[in-house]
Amino acid sequence: MLDTVNFWLATGFGLGLSPFAAGALGSLIGIPLAWWLLGRPIGQQGIVIACLLVLAVPVCHVAARHYAGLDHGSIVADEYVAFPLTVIGLAAARHPVAIALAFGVYRFFDSVKPPPIQLAEYVQGGFGIVLDDVIAALVTWLIMAIGLTLLQRRATRQRLE
Repeated sequence: MLDTVNFWLATGFGLGLSPFAAGALGSLIGIPLAWWLLGRPIGQQGIVIACLLVLAVPVCHVAARHYAGLDHGSIVADEYVAFPLTVIGLAAARHPVAIALAFGVYRFFDSVKPPPIQLAEYVQGGFGIVLDDVIAALVTWLIMAIGLTLLQRRATRQRLE
C-alpha cells in the first residue's frame, strides 16, 4: 500500500508516466500549488515549500530504487514541489502570464541543466534528485525577480510621465 502511494506521489499522480514530456507534464502540478502559495504570507510560503521539498527527498529516493537508483524520467515529484520556489515572495507573479513565463524558464533550466544544475545530479540518493530542481527553480526565481522588478519600474516611470 505504501509503495503504491509513494509511486503515485513520485510520478505526479501518473503524469510522469507519459511517453512524452513527462517532466513538463509533472511540473504542471506545481502551477496551482504556486498560485495558491502566492496568496499566503511569505513565511507560510517558505514553510510549506520547505516541508514539501523535505518530503520529496524520500519519495524520490524510494521511487528511484525501482529504477536501479536512477532519476528516471517518470519521477516528477521533484519537479512539481520545486516549481513554487520559482515565484516565492513575488506577488506580481500571481498574474497568469508571469506564472506561464516562470514555468517556461524553469522547464528550460530543468531540461538543459547548465552548470551548476547538472552538478547536483551527482549527489547520491533522493537529495540529488531534488537538488537539481531546487537549483533550477532558484535560478528561475532570480530571473523572475529581476524581470518583474524591471517591469514594475518601467510601469511606474510611464505613470509618472
